[in-house]
Amino acid sequence: MADGQRHTVKLSGVPETLLWNLYQRAYEARRSRPVLEDPKAVELVDRIDYPFEETFGRPHALLAQGHALRVRTFDTVVRAFLAEHPEGTVVTLAEGLETQFWRVDNGRARWLCVELPETAEVRRSLLPDGERRRILARSALDPSWRDEVDASRGVLITAQGLLMYLQPPQVRELIAGCAERFGGGALVFDAVPRYFSSLTMRGKIRTSQGYSPPPMPWGLDARDLPRVRTAHPAITDVRQVPLPRGRGLFHGAPAAVLHRLPGARILLPPMTVLARFS
Repeated sequence: MADGQRHTVKLSGVPETLLWNLYQRAYEARRSRPVLEDPKAVELVDRIDYPFEETFGRPHALLAQGHALRVRTFDTVVRAFLAEHPEGTVVTLAEGLETQFWRVDNGRARWLCVELPETAEVRRSLLPDGERRRILARSALDPSWRDEVDASRGVLITAQGLLMYLQPPQVRELIAGCAERFGGGALVFDAVPRYFSSLTMRGKIRTSQGYSPPPMPWGLDARDLPRVRTAHPAITDVRQVPLPRGRGLFHGAPAAVLHRLPGARILLPPMTVLARFS
């Protein structure tokens, strides 16, 4: 692509949500004191020819900040993994146009991005493969991607913005498959609460522009965490990753505050969960 040339992106359904995620991160990153430094996200939004505001509406500052803080929980887990396994492998399942590599890479680890063919094409055109980072055009539900992973120096699998769009049996099978194959590794994922899942299934979530996210069949509440551990005997620990502090309502205990405000709990970011394997 020539310098200055904008890249047209046309996606629909679940794949289109990668543009919403990018839009929120870039909005927060443009603030004078962002909770997430993400210049690569800003660069991508400026390069992509897509009607972001016309499709999704103007970003909601609190929602964008919550999204950015959720992203930071993933960054925290990945950085901790790289501190213990500096030459390990990070496998990202359906990360879309996530720019985590440019925020946390240590210059030694390897990254494998598993993407559906249509999103792999978009990612490859905007974020081409590098020496230690490559894209694999394959569904996360296709177990053959596991054969592409070098787990000899440690492996961490991330599933950011993925599992909520799967059917509950598919979620359990995916988690169990990772635990079975990657002993000593871990999986970090996010999950929307059950009430939010129900709202999306009834088409009750819409932006100011009328955009409605795809249905999210799978939801998870904090009380359900012990059930995740039952997906496979090799799962030794399942815990929620705490949200970092942000601004305003997110400076203290956001869940405790927002859950008490009528209609405000919808702004809470999805819960981030870390599962470790023996």
